[in-house]
Amino acid sequence: MSDAAQPTVAEVRAAAEAVKAAIDRHLAAIENRAGEDDPAVLAAFDSLAAAAETYDELLYDVHDEVTPFEVPAGDTLPAYAGPDEPSAVSVLIRRDYTVADPQRLIAQAGRVADAVTGGGSGVNAGLGALFGEYEPDEIASRHKEFGLEEGDSTLWVTAVEPAEPGEWLAAPFDQADPEMIVCRFDVSAVFDDELESLDP
Repeated sequence: MSDAAQPTVAEVRAAAEAVKAAIDRHLAAIENRAGEDDPAVLAAFDSLAAAAETYDELLYDVHDEVTPFEVPAGDTLPAYAGPDEPSAVSVLIRRDYTVADPQRLIAQAGRVADAVTGGGSGVNAGLGALFGEYEPDEIASRHKEFGLEEGDSTLWVTAVEPAEPGEWLAAPFDQADPEMIVCRFDVSAVFDDELESLDP
């Protein structure tokens, strides 16, 4: 790249102002949202992501510095290719946990089921007992009590054809087609870090 094509300090400053304005528009859209999937909020998010990316690139080109946050890419999934009005949906959930305290997990499992002694006394038996006793949502809300540390999670709502009882149980995750995702919700420490970096 020639010197004439190099971005200027003024362009970096203008990009920074654009990010500030995009943050204001994003917040305003959230404060006035009309429903969970308000297109105004989605558009403001995309504008903020684009402004932040431009600023990050110019900042690096001119000052050899980067921003402390990274906006998650919005193009990681293919375009939706399912029906406009699906006749059935499948909800796919993944929640990751680290076994932070194995002894606590085993002790808590021992309080709720005989499976720990019947199937062994290790972590696997404890996990089987706890997840057999409690609903996944209760595990999520009480994970520390069970010696678990919460990691990333995601929920996909995908369009599917209506299934007969027992039809897909042999291969329950074969229909996890990204092109059939109607909506998706992610929870990750990555997003928490980004919010903290924007907090003055």
